[in-house]
Amino acid sequence: MHSLIRKILFTFLVCIACTHVAVGQTAPALAVSNADNAWILVSAALVLMMTGPGLALFYSGLVRKKNVLATMMQSFAMMAIISLLWAVLSFSLAFDSGTSFIGGLHHVFLHGVGLAPDADYGSTIPVQTFMIYQLMFAIITPALITGAFAERMKFSAMAAFLTLWSIFVYSPMAHMVWGKGGLLNASLGGRFPTLDFAGGTVVHITSGVSALVCALYLGKRLGYPKEKITPHSVVLSFIGACLLWVGWFGFNAGSALSSGTLATSAFVSTHFAAAAAALSWLAMEWLFKGKPSALGGISGAVAGLVAITPAAGFVTPMSGILIGLITGVVCYGMVVKVKEHFGYDDSLDAFGVHGAGGSLGAILTGVFASSAINPIFKDAAGNPLASGALEGNWHQLVNQFAGVAIAWIISIVGTLILLKLVDLVIGLRVSESDEMEGLDLSQHGEEGYDSTI
Repeated sequence: MHSLIRKILFTFLVCIACTHVAVGQTAPALAVSNADNAWILVSAALVLMMTGPGLALFYSGLVRKKNVLATMMQSFAMMAIISLLWAVLSFSLAFDSGTSFIGGLHHVFLHGVGLAPDADYGSTIPVQTFMIYQLMFAIITPALITGAFAERMKFSAMAAFLTLWSIFVYSPMAHMVWGKGGLLNASLGGRFPTLDFAGGTVVHITSGVSALVCALYLGKRLGYPKEKITPHSVVLSFIGACLLWVGWFGFNAGSALSSGTLATSAFVSTHFAAAAAALSWLAMEWLFKGKPSALGGISGAVAGLVAITPAAGFVTPMSGILIGLITGVVCYGMVVKVKEHFGYDDSLDAFGVHGAGGSLGAILTGVFASSAINPIFKDAAGNPLASGALEGNWHQLVNQFAGVAIAWIISIVGTLILLKLVDLVIGLRVSESDEMEGLDLSQHGEEGYDSTI
C-alpha cells in the first residue's frame, strides 16, 4: 500500500513539473493572436457568469423560498468541484487524442497544456485558453441538471452524482463531438460528422435528458401536483435569465475560437433566435392562457438560446429567427402540455427546455446549415460542399439524428447507472421532514431570508 501511495505521489509531482515546462514555452510553433486570445478569455468569463449568477438566480427564483440558498449552492458547487476535476482528469478525457469515444490520459493534471496553440483547438490561442474556455461549458452542463431534482436531493448526493456524471457522461460526449478522433467530430474526421457549434448535443441534450431521468428516478416532490407549488421570486429568475442571455454570447460567439467574422455571425444568430423564441412562447401563452407572462417570456428566450446553440456558427440570421420561432412553440408545448399529460415532476423544466430544445436545435442545424456562413465540408480540392439539407445535403440530417440518438442513449444509460450507485452508497433523496422544512435549513443550516423581518 505504501509503495502504491509513493508511486501516485511521484506521478503527481512529475505531471506538475512537466506542466511547468509546458507553461514556460517561449517559442510556440504557431503565433498567438492577442485579439483572439482576449476575446476567448472574455467569452470564458461570460460563460462562467451564466452559471453564477445567471443560472443560480434563474433557478433559485423558481423554487420556494425555503430552498433558495440550497438551489444556488448547487450551481456554485459545480463551479468549484468541476474546476478541480477538469484540471486533474476531465480535460484530458474530453480533448486528448484517444479512441472514438473517449480521450486519453496524456493531459492529466494539465500535463502539456501550456501557452502554445494547438491547431486542432484554435491555431491563434494558447491551448491553456482553450482549456479554461471549455471548462466553463463543463461547469454549467451538470448545473443545468439540478433544475430537475430541485427541492428534494441531498447536497452530498448531488455532489457525488454530478462529479461522476461529469466524468462518465459529459467527458465522453465532449470528446465524441469536439475531441481529436471523436466519433461525431465534423471538423476532425468523425465517422458521423455532427454539426454542433457550441454544445447542442454536448451540453443541452445530455443535461436535459439526464434531468428527465433524475426526475423520474427520484419521484415527485411532496404534494406535487395536488398542492400548488409556485416560484417564490420571478424577479430573481428574470434577472438570472437576462444574465444568461448576455452570457450566451460568450457561449456561442466564443465558440468561433477567434475574434473574426464567424464570431459575428454566431453572435447575431444567437440574439435573433432568443428574441424570436421569447415572442413565440409569449404568443402561445397569450393564445391558450389569455395573458403573456414574464416567466413565459424568459422561458422562451432561454429555449431559443438552447436551440440556436448547435446552429449558431452555421446559419444565417434569418434561419436563426426561424429556429427561434419554431422552438418557442415546441418548448412551450413540452413544458405546459406534455409534462402535464405524463405527470412527471421536472421541477424547473430542465428537460422541457434543454432536452427538447437541444434535440430540436441539433436537428434544425442539419436543415439550415449554410456553407456560405461556415464552409466546414470541402472536397479534395478545398472547394466548399453543401452543409445542410436546404443546400442539398440531406445526408447531414442522418448524421444529426445519429448525434442526437447517441447523446440520448449515453445520457439515459449513464445517468441511471450513476443514480443507482449513489443511491445505494449515500441515498439520493432527503427525508420527508427535511423536505418539508426546506433544504436551506436541512442541508446548509441557514435561511435565504430572515423570517423575523
